[in-house]
Amino acid sequence: MSAAPSAVAAGRLRVDSITGVPIELPIAGPGGRSFAFIIDWHIRVLIAAAWAIPVTLLINNMAAGGTPVPGWLEMLAWLPPTLIYLLYHPVLEILMGGRTPGKRIAGVRIVTAEGSVPSAGALLVRNLFRFIDGLPAFYVVGLAFAVMTARHQRIGDLAAGTLLVYDDSSKAESLDHLPRAGIASGISTADAEVVQDLLERWDTLDPAQRVELARRLLDRLEPGEAAAHRTWLNDGNASAALQKWLGGMQ
Repeated sequence: MSAAPSAVAAGRLRVDSITGVPIELPIAGPGGRSFAFIIDWHIRVLIAAAWAIPVTLLINNMAAGGTPVPGWLEMLAWLPPTLIYLLYHPVLEILMGGRTPGKRIAGVRIVTAEGSVPSAGALLVRNLFRFIDGLPAFYVVGLAFAVMTARHQRIGDLAAGTLLVYDDSSKAESLDHLPRAGIASGISTADAEVVQDLLERWDTLDPAQRVELARRLLDRLEPGEAAAHRTWLNDGNASAALQKWLGGMQ
């Protein structure tokens, strides 16, 4: 089984899950996007400065005292801060499953058009287009596209097939471990929320019904084991089989 295509309605990304219950993710507009960027900008500038300033002071003191400054030390003054500034977004977004510290504080996350955790390739493409979205300064081009496009996507999002959505605050605890689950197993944000919802309602459902729902979810998450699920899955192990997709953090 597969989820139906997503749709945008009233600023929300709608993903039809395999249980038939649609999941709606609010799309972040220019305001949420800008707030997250400002926080991240300050973080990476402070980290870069924390490295560059002491090394620069050391170089200046050596030069003032007549001590020759080796080339490798001069390189240490600008190369690490430059790498920190340029790689901050792509590295953290890959490691945190579409998030950065700024996005986390702002309550937003990068997802695909299907509501999934983006691949590393998509996140790298998205960040390569920062050089265009940042033109001529202060992300004027990127913000213009975010205002004009239906899904509030900048050029990098359009190229990578991604968009920014707000995390559901009622699912905050489960969303905290979605990046790890998504990177490790490929589970999408939408599927993870369905699994979380089923586990939360587990004790209120009829045993036969909940095992059937678990089987349908596992058939989607583990398509190669679809036939095997009919033989080994039962009410005693179905919950544990689903929990592993959320890192066992139930």
